Amino acid sequence: MLDGLIWFVTNIVLSVWHFILAVTQPGLWLDWSNGESLVRFIYYGASVEFFFVVLTAFLIFTAFGMWKTWLLWGAVRGIEAFGNTVGRVMAWAGLIMVLQQIVVIFVQRIFAQSQLGIGFGTAFSFEVSWWSEELKLYNAIVVTLCCAYTFVQKGHVRVDLLYAPASYRTKKIIDMVGALIFMAPMAIIIWLYAWFFLWRHLVTPKVSASDKLDLMMRKATILRWNVETIGFSPNGFNAYFLFKVLLVAFCGMIFLQAIAVFYRSYLELREGPASDNKYLDLDNPDAVASSH
Repeated sequence: MLDGLIWFVTNIVLSVWHFILAVTQPGLWLDWSNGESLVRFIYYGASVEFFFVVLTAFLIFTAFGMWKTWLLWGAVRGIEAFGNTVGRVMAWAGLIMVLQQIVVIFVQRIFAQSQLGIGFGTAFSFEVSWWSEELKLYNAIVVTLCCAYTFVQKGHVRVDLLYAPASYRTKKIIDMVGALIFMAPMAIIIWLYAWFFLWRHLVTPKVSASDKLDLMMRKATILRWNVETIGFSPNGFNAYFLFKVLLVAFCGMIFLQAIAVFYRSYLELREGPASDNKYLDLDNPDAVASSH
């Protein structure tokens, strides 16, 4: 146990140095024309070092925020505004999905055409089967990028016989514990898998979560972009790497939302019932008010 504590404290201390190094020397990991820089970005994107940089930043910001609560409220409002904005924009993908499905049915069943092109001047043209399979992308956009928005809007269904009758204080404690023990770790675990799952379909030779940095650096000289363009069918949708990008984006947004939930619950617990839903930007506030 002592070894684990020493390891934890050591990584917390080193995270400050790692952050300073990353900020002062961005060329080491942002110059993607250089194989070694790209390898560092891939490796550190789901590394222990990156985890402790984020954790240390969270601890420092939280400590200052408990002293100056306006900092925490600023973080809550910023994260929730980000989730709301992305969700409100990406929710239109649902409408696009429905309209495109109607067009596909008309083109395929009524006009008996196998090709569909969209555009002015130079048309964006693919087989009808390509457009039909692309509908999955719109569904994925709604699921991944509107999840945090739904959380802000209190649209997720909560089935909890203990939470409903609990007191105001107990509810806030449950929300804080849930954000730190369940929500954030879930996002982190999925990120660890999704990050390398993404890059395995963007570069060659393939990278793995088990690869050490020195092994990946040896691959840097032969590392090449190799974006996945293989579909499930010969003429089907062939940009499935976008689903991997969406999965990574989903993890990042849910992790940020977990922080917002923790901060909001702490602040509402500290300030009392009068601050319940403070600064919350709801599309339908009357529906939420009636549910309390």
